[in-house]
Order: sequence, then structure tokens, then C-alpha cells
Amino acid sequence: MVLVAHGSRDPRAALATEALSRAVAAARPGVVVRASYLDHGPPRPAAVLAELEAAGHRRAVLVPLLLTAAYHGQVDIPDAVAAARSAGLGIPVLVGDVLGPTEAGVDPRLLAGLSRRLTEAGGSVDGAADAGRVDGVVLAAAGTRDAVARRTVEEAAEALGAVLAVPVRVGYASASPPTAGVAVAELRASGARRVAVATYFLAPGRLYETAMGSAREAGAVAFAAPLGDAPELVRLVLARAEAAEHGSLPRVGMNETVSEIPSVRPSSIRE
Repeated sequence: MVLVAHGSRDPRAALATEALSRAVAAARPGVVVRASYLDHGPPRPAAVLAELEAAGHRRAVLVPLLLTAAYHGQVDIPDAVAAARSAGLGIPVLVGDVLGPTEAGVDPRLLAGLSRRLTEAGGSVDGAADAGRVDGVVLAAAGTRDAVARRTVEEAAEALGAVLAVPVRVGYASASPPTAGVAVAELRASGARRVAVATYFLAPGRLYETAMGSAREAGAVAFAAPLGDAPELVRLVLARAEAAEHGSLPRVGMNETVSEIPSVRPSSIRE
């Protein structure tokens, strides 16, 4: 299994990705799990796939560690497999879906991971009479110019709001409004007294810090850590891999390349 992250100049991001890779491997003894990166450092997916083939593995499953199917999911992931093919890769490669919402909706495991990190940060939504209860949440995300991808972030926020039973708004660190700080201010203006920040980030980095800083300046009271190696995220990665192996995703054969990453329904995936 090859996990493909975006990559970051911040060394903490690679540490978080490696931690997730180890957690996924621990959950599936006997399966080789490797991390790779689209940008900002090695190893690249093509190099990892070549190493796996050289080691005698007969096929690989590639799981994008992405929360939206924007440019990186739509273009970079297929290009990574195409690059491996061009370099002589012969083994079949199966490509899983991104971790964020698909046509099937928002996976409950993603929502559970977001809720876990929020609770760990002190963002409790339990107890109507509790003075420390959070009554508004901002889902802080990196941001993208892709309107379809932004809609999936909004879909995740809506689903999280339904789970938490509090208003949830999206705030971005870059590329598109509103900022996390503006989203906090909007919730406070609508009557929320204590606003927490849930994080639509897999790993720490500059954009994560930008979003958290903006929300802090606007008066947010709790700040969730990135999803990292949360147990629910581990289960989601495994679900995406299993769907690729047993679902409707195409097998990429000896002389083929991936042209797209279709969505799959994870209803038959085992926990």
C-alpha cells in the first residue's frame, strides 16, 4: 500500500504522514505500507512503486491522503502512476479514492476523526448548561480555487454540524474566502459565545498555522490538532484501500495508466 500525501516544506508534515503510515501498517500486519509525496520532498510515488516491484511485490494499492479531489487528486495522482509506467513499472496499480467526501457522501470515519480531535482540544459540545460548552465550530481548511472541491469541504462541515448539533462554518487559510477568523466572527455575531476550530488538515504546516492564528485572533477558544494518525483516519485509509481492491475502481494493468479517480461507495467495507 502506497500512501500519497501532498507534501510540505514543514518537516512536521512528513513526520505526521510517517506516523499515519506506521499506524496503517500496524492495523494490517503483513501488508507493506509506504508513504510518498507529490511535492516538497522524496520519496515520490513512482519511486516507491518501483522499489516495491523490485522487492517482488506483485501489485500495489495507492491511497491519496487528500481531503478534496481538487487538482492534486484529479491530475497529480494519475500523473504519478503514469510517471511510474513511463519509467518501466509493470505491476498492476489500484488507485483508491480521496479521504474526503465522494458521491456516497461524507464517510462517518472522517466525521468521527474530526470530532475526536475537537474533543481532545477541549471543544466539548455536551451539556447544554455547561459554561464551557462550545456552541459554534469553524471547520478550518487549506483552501482551493476549485469550486467543486470547496463544495465538498462545505459538505463535510454540514455533516459535522449534524453530528455535533451546533452551527459549523468553513474557514480557509488561502485561495478563497472566508478566512477562519471571519468564520469565527460570523458565528459570534450570530450569537455563539464559545467557538471552537475543527481542523480539515491531515498534518501541521504553514496553512494550518495560518488558519489557527486567524481563528485565535477572532476569539476562538479551542483549536483541534490535525487528523494525523487518529484511529478513525487509519480505518478510513484501510477502507479506501479495500474499496480499491474489491470495489469498482479499475485495475491499472501492464500497459495502462490512470486517467481519473472514480468515486466508490464504501457501504460494503469492513471496519
